[in-house]
Amino acid sequence: MDLRQETGGGLWEALRDAGAAALVTAGLSFPILALRTVENLDNKLELEQRWPLMFGAAMLVFFGRLAARVPGAGVAARWIVFVCAAFAAIYLVIDAWGMDADFPAPELVALAVALAAMVGLWLTAPFAATSALARKQQGARAFLGARSRHMEFAGVFALFAFPLLALWLLGPQGSLKWINNYGVQILIYVMLGWGLNIVVGLAGLLDLGYVAFYAVGAYTYALLSTVFGLSFWICLPLAGLFAAFWGVLLGIPVLRLRGDYLAIVTLGFGEIIRVVLINWTDLTNGYAGISSIPRITFFGIPFIDDDETGFAARFGLEFSPIHRTIFLFYLILCLALLTNAATLRLRRLPIGRAWEALREDEIACRSLGVDTVSTKLTAFALGAMFAGFAGAFFAVRQNFVSPESFTFGESATILAIVVLGGMGSQLGVAAAAVALIGGMEILRELDILKQVFGESFDPAQYRMLVFGLAMVVMMIWKPRGVVSSRAPSIYLRSRAAISGEHVGEGRG
Repeated sequence: MDLRQETGGGLWEALRDAGAAALVTAGLSFPILALRTVENLDNKLELEQRWPLMFGAAMLVFFGRLAARVPGAGVAARWIVFVCAAFAAIYLVIDAWGMDADFPAPELVALAVALAAMVGLWLTAPFAATSALARKQQGARAFLGARSRHMEFAGVFALFAFPLLALWLLGPQGSLKWINNYGVQILIYVMLGWGLNIVVGLAGLLDLGYVAFYAVGAYTYALLSTVFGLSFWICLPLAGLFAAFWGVLLGIPVLRLRGDYLAIVTLGFGEIIRVVLINWTDLTNGYAGISSIPRITFFGIPFIDDDETGFAARFGLEFSPIHRTIFLFYLILCLALLTNAATLRLRRLPIGRAWEALREDEIACRSLGVDTVSTKLTAFALGAMFAGFAGAFFAVRQNFVSPESFTFGESATILAIVVLGGMGSQLGVAAAAVALIGGMEILRELDILKQVFGESFDPAQYRMLVFGLAMVVMMIWKPRGVVSSRAPSIYLRSRAAISGEHVGEGRG
């Protein structure tokens, strides 16, 4: 039988089994979840219908069973599907209890989550099912490369389609919060995490003051745009260069430091930058910050309500603030993809292999003739440069910067993303940023928490507590992060293949 037919048959069996489990769950939960008796004003019992609760339980069981039974799906795919199902089920429960104040229609969200989970399984199952055949015929390198390229293409396509899908489902007003608070905010931390991953994950240099370079980029754009009137497109590379320069300045005094001593010095450097921003009032305006930062333009076309020069008028659209937000989303997405591409490319170059050697054993690295001075300075400079890019974007997005935005808590958050995702893993860092930052934003929207803890409850106040608890759990469960394995920079031919060639040559 053809391998595709076997895979399709196995997937069909998994769908049937998951459907049967969902029907059984619906039948058992019907008298408990779907119906409830309540007492009305006349002291009479009335039957209250709660169908979303039953539907949510059935959906959770369906996707959980499907994730467990689908042929060839990896552990990551199973967890993704299960989490998506749990999110959809919880969403329906919130709707059933009448606590969905500003959320969009839960049916649309449940449908979108279900479709995303199904697409994820369909994308991952064939690759995992054919893994044995791929390894035999093409080798491990070809198999890993094909699977990685396929998943990367699917992920990038989903990211580019996210704002358009949100705009289509929720409209300009409803999608503004999701694109800005979730999409843009998460991508900023993804980019910062990838930048810090060069320093911590690849070079093994513990940096607790990474937010300093973030602040340098933000204030560089704020000062150049307000004082000299330079545009964002000119200030963006300058912000990266200034941040890289400060990265080199930080790297010079810590060349001989390792471990805890390096962490202490970088922590002090981050605090020095923040204190300077506070006290140098003639330049930075102190705690008051810098306001009235020019807004971003579409390559010279402003996002204003103007019949002649505005973006909407130029392209024949109705003016809406969502246009600027969508452009900011695509801009930070391109910057994040640039950071990822540059990191992956550098890992394959000699400097990337030098970083990995430095991370594993600095003494052995020095004994092999590797210039550890330039290796460390390059890591600090490149990581700082990407933080400077993110800082310039932050300033143009907020139109206001102040020292309070660049505290030690931000450095701890970025470091937590790198550690939890897996040091050296690009995918793990991105997943951790989505889980931590996106999870906090979702908790902020859940009215059920305010009903339990009070109206004054703010999850942001407990963010570091959640991060610390997550890091303790991860250190016990998976010390190397969620995605602890990563593709090696260099592939060596297998010993069996080499020995076979030598045997063949000897026989000839």
